[in-house]
Amino acid sequence: MCAYTAINGVPACANADLLTKTVKGDWGLDGYIASDCDAVAIMRDAQRYAQSPEDAVALALKAGLDIDCGAYVQQHAAAAVQQGKITEEDIDKALKNLFAIRMRLGHFDGDPRANIYGRLGAADICTPEHRSLALDAAQDGIVLLKNDAGILPLDRAAVASAAVIGPNANNPGLLIGNYFGPPCESTTPLRGIQGYVKDTRFLAGCGTAACDVAETDRAAALAGSADYVFLFVGLSQQQESEGRDRTSLLLPGQQQSLITAVADAAKRPVILVLLTGGPVDVTFAQTNPKIGAILWAGYPGQAGGLAIARVLFGDHNPGGRLPVTWYPEEFTKVPMTDMRMRADPATGYPGRSYRFYQGKTVYKFGYGLSYSSYSRRLVSSGASMRPPNTDLLAGLNAIQTAEEGVASYHVDQIGAEGCEQLKFPAVVEVQNHGPMDGKHSVLMYLRWPNATAGRPTSQLIGFRRHHLKVGEKARLEFDISPCEHLSRVREDGNKVIDRGSHFLMVDKHEMEIRFEA
Repeated sequence: MCAYTAINGVPACANADLLTKTVKGDWGLDGYIASDCDAVAIMRDAQRYAQSPEDAVALALKAGLDIDCGAYVQQHAAAAVQQGKITEEDIDKALKNLFAIRMRLGHFDGDPRANIYGRLGAADICTPEHRSLALDAAQDGIVLLKNDAGILPLDRAAVASAAVIGPNANNPGLLIGNYFGPPCESTTPLRGIQGYVKDTRFLAGCGTAACDVAETDRAAALAGSADYVFLFVGLSQQQESEGRDRTSLLLPGQQQSLITAVADAAKRPVILVLLTGGPVDVTFAQTNPKIGAILWAGYPGQAGGLAIARVLFGDHNPGGRLPVTWYPEEFTKVPMTDMRMRADPATGYPGRSYRFYQGKTVYKFGYGLSYSSYSRRLVSSGASMRPPNTDLLAGLNAIQTAEEGVASYHVDQIGAEGCEQLKFPAVVEVQNHGPMDGKHSVLMYLRWPNATAGRPTSQLIGFRRHHLKVGEKARLEFDISPCEHLSRVREDGNKVIDRGSHFLMVDKHEMEIRFEA
C-alpha cells in the first residue's frame, strides 16, 4: 500500500522508484499495490503535486499503482485515457495484477465454497492457535523500562493483596489500537492480575482533566491498604488515532498527579504500566524511587491483560525493545512541519529519529530490560567470519567531491551481480547468564567514523530474536550487504559506498570493515 507521505517531494503513490523499481522489482512483489484511501485524490487536492485529477490518475498508474482505495481513479481514468495521459495498456497492466491474485484465490473456479478458503468463518478466527498467537504477540511486545532492585518478577505466593488503580486498568477498548476487528474475548489488566492475586481491589482513579481531588485521595487510601500497587495509565484513541495529533508528550489529564499521589501513599514502590501507542515523557516516574518498575505494553490486544500479568509474575521473561525514540516534552517545541532528519547545530535543531537526533532522550530506540542477564560479542575470527570480497572494486574508479572530502564507489557501477558477491556474514555470540529462560533480541548497527556528508550517527542494519535457556550460548548470523547496509544516498541522488572504515556495532563491541580495493 502506498500512503500519503512523500519521499524527496514525490508522493508515495506517484513514486515509480518506490512502487515499480523497489517493491515490484528489487523486492519481487508478485501481487498488486493499493493506495491508502484517497491518496490519489490528495495528490491533487491537498499536496498539489498533480495539476488535474487526470494527471493524478496518470501519475499513479504509471508509477505502479494497481487499485485505488476510493472512487477517484474510477471517476477520472476514462478522461485520462481520452486526454492521452494514460493508455489502455496502462490500465491493462493494473488489471492483470489484480485478476492474477483473484485467480490464485480461486475466485473463478466455480463454487467458492469448494476451494481452500471457501468455508472460513468466525470459528476459524477464534481457534486455540489464534488465541495463543494473540497472547504470544502481546507478551513479546511488552518492554520493561525500569526495574529498581529487581522488584519484578513478583512471587505470587508473597503478594497477599493487590491494589489495581488507573483509568486504563479495566477498559477492554483501551487494549486495541486504531484499526481492529472485534476481539474473540478481552482480558483486561485487572482480570489478568485477579488470576494471580485473590485479594485484588480496584479503583479507576481520576485521570481526566476535570479531576476530583477526593477521587485521588481515595486512590491513595486504597494504595496504602494493599500489599502491592499496580498503576495502569496511558493514552487512548482520544489522544492518538488517525486524524488526531498530540500537542504534548506528557500523560494526559491528571494522570501524573494520580501516579505521584498513589506512589507516595503505597507501602512499597509501585509498579507502573503504560498503555500507549506512541512515546510519553515519564521522566518524573523514571527518577522517582517510589516507582519501582515501569512497563510499556503498547495497545496489546485481546490478551493484553493476561500478557501483562504473566510478565509481572514471572511466567514470561520480557524481551521487547522500544521501536521508537522516547523524546522529552521539550521536543514538542520543534515545529511538526519541520521534518528534517539531520540535526542542525547552527540553529539548535536536534534532528529526528535515533539515527540523527542529538538531544536528550527519556528512553532510547531499542531500549528494553529483561529479568535475565545476557552477554553479546561480535565474533571477529574463524570460519564463520568472512570479510567482503572487494577485489571486484579494482576496476572501478572511486569518485571524490571537494565538498565531501571522501572517495566513494557508485552502487550502480558495482551492479547487481557485484553487490551479491560483496555480501558477507557477521556473527554475534549471545549467552543467557540467568536466572530465567527467555527470548533475547540482538540489534546490530552500522557506525561510520563520523556523521558528516549525510551519514547518520548509527544505523540499525539487522536484528535477531532467539530463545535461550539459562546458561545457553548461541551464535546468531547476520547477512551484511555492503550495497544495502554500508551505502548512503548523496545529495545528487546517487547511492554510494564510501571507501575506508565502516564499523559493525553490537552494544559497545565493534568490528571494523575496510571497504576498498
